[in-house]
Amino acid sequence: MVVITQQREKCIGCNYCVELAFDQWRMSKKDGKATLIGAENKKGFYTLRLDYEVFDSNKRAADACPVKIIKVKVI
Repeated sequence: MVVITQQREKCIGCNYCVELAFDQWRMSKKDGKATLIGAENKKGFYTLRLDYEVFDSNKRAADACPVKIIKVKVI
């Protein structure tokens, strides 16, 4: 299982995550920040658990994030 975590408030809206992992990310029209689709919010940390096949694309998105607010780990 893969766990993806995002600190959404620190997002600068660069869109790299959407380009690299379109199935899990969208840009909000409301505030211009990236949204992790289906994630649960706990104190500003948005977390989503998915199957392993999404690891590579989301790891690339995390590595490309200029403000390093995306974490991807395998559990």
